[in-house]
Amino acid sequence: MSDIAQWPATATESDWRWHAVITRDGGCDGKFYYSVATTGIYCRPTCAARRPRLGNVRFHRTREDAERAGFRPCRRCKPEQASLRERQAATVAEACRRIETAEEFPSLDELADAAGLSPHHFHRLFKSVTGTTPKAYASAHRAHRLREALARGEASVTDAIYEAGFNSSGRFYEFADHMLGMTPSAYRAGGANAEVRFAVAECSLGTILVARSTRGVCAILLGDDPDALVRDLRARFPHARLSGEEPAFAELVARVVAHVEMPSTSLDLPLDIRGTCFQQRVWQALRQIPVGTTATYGEIARRIGAPKAARAVAQACAANLLAVAVPCHRVVCSDGGLSGYRWGVPRKRTLQNREGGAHGPATEPIS
Repeated sequence: MSDIAQWPATATESDWRWHAVITRDGGCDGKFYYSVATTGIYCRPTCAARRPRLGNVRFHRTREDAERAGFRPCRRCKPEQASLRERQAATVAEACRRIETAEEFPSLDELADAAGLSPHHFHRLFKSVTGTTPKAYASAHRAHRLREALARGEASVTDAIYEAGFNSSGRFYEFADHMLGMTPSAYRAGGANAEVRFAVAECSLGTILVARSTRGVCAILLGDDPDALVRDLRARFPHARLSGEEPAFAELVARVVAHVEMPSTSLDLPLDIRGTCFQQRVWQALRQIPVGTTATYGEIARRIGAPKAARAVAQACAANLLAVAVPCHRVVCSDGGLSGYRWGVPRKRTLQNREGGAHGPATEPIS
């Protein structure tokens, strides 16, 4: 279907697409293309060519739409080729694969040399794409391997430590709490002796459960049945000590509820985000989607350097336990449809409408 049926082809000076063109906003590359009637070409929003007159500009969702409308690609910004951002994401994705498949994690110099970049440039690029440093990414992957080895229960704790890539158990125990939030034995026992505090409240989206471990907020769950949310939390931490609502916890819950009701309020909370390395990359990309905007599953896949992994991105969104804090409600299908949502499509629609409006309290009920 042509983008003309979904978007207005023209724009006003206040349109976000026109603003992206005049500011050459790199974050909008791949989100749309614009054509110029007087030249017969179409460009990326970041094209460095002379700024066209707004009256001569038309907007297109995809390159194919622009070409079907009779426009040819610009020779300057080359919109028919992979963008600089996509090439950079592919470079970082290859580095991530090197880290994940290496028996001994490669050094920064080795990763930079494989990418054909200087260590300084590579380090800066890696952090800009993933939101973390190569060393921190390697540590997160090692922690994931450790959690998998402990969860399988097929080896001793010491064997699991070496299997995860630690050269000594002493080195590991320096970082055990940071990686697991508890001792390895407790993690292997399903969180035995770990403490998770939680509280259940009501908001305009229904019932909300907020839980926090010693590392940070580990769950924000939405639903209709408080008991069902508590059961879900208990299934996630089967052997942990769950402690109910306390007066000191009320302020944290109030901040989360305030963010749900008014997305413009800050939700700068310490988070205990647990997932695979791929999930971590997806969730980091979700947290970079600005309030009031959306991205498709395919766009997120391209941003993390895995352009063919749109389905896996959708699965990572479904595995997210931190509603609104990790905003998977801002991800849509390629045709703009809402698709699924862990906590129900009506809630997803309400959150998007709320963020896309004046950022004031929403009045749309959840049916």
